[in-house]
Amino acid sequence: MTKLVILDRDGVINEDSDHYIRSAEEWLPIVGSIEAIARLSSEGFSVVVATNQSGLARAYFTLKALDAMHDKLTRLVKARGGQIDGIYFCPHGPDDHCQCRKPKTGLIDQIFTDYDAIPAETWVVGDSLRDLQAGVACGCKVALVLTGKGLKTQAKLIEHPEVLAGNRDVPVYNNLNSFVEELLSEGF
Repeated sequence: MTKLVILDRDGVINEDSDHYIRSAEEWLPIVGSIEAIARLSSEGFSVVVATNQSGLARAYFTLKALDAMHDKLTRLVKARGGQIDGIYFCPHGPDDHCQCRKPKTGLIDQIFTDYDAIPAETWVVGDSLRDLQAGVACGCKVALVLTGKGLKTQAKLIEHPEVLAGNRDVPVYNNLNSFVEELLSEGF
């Protein structure tokens, strides 16, 4: 079986923007995130990215620009001795009613089609409610990071814990690096 960690992109791996990340030049990693991914990879985890990219549907950037962002991510992780095993993205807008836009489960379902992993042993790490909802709906363990939209998401969870369909308490981490530290030290 594959040891799998599924990461959201914007706000977890790289800085987020309400105006969308539109180019490789604007794509800036959060301090420690690249090293955290490389550590996961070197410890035998498959690291996969699952990201909504409605900026494509809104024509804020092209597929070529998105590929350049993902090439930059892949190169940075490789330079640290790790690897990104896959990048899955939803190109649709919120009104397209697709099955792949989180909180729908299409992206994660596709990942489990492609990887021999057990959902109950897989982590989904996100900064937004829709990341966590998609992970819970697929039967995964979920973790919230406080980078990106994480603080707003934490406030929503405190005020309305029912939004995760009665899910147990969600572990919260300052950033991806602190999640990886605990995962590797505690083995949970």
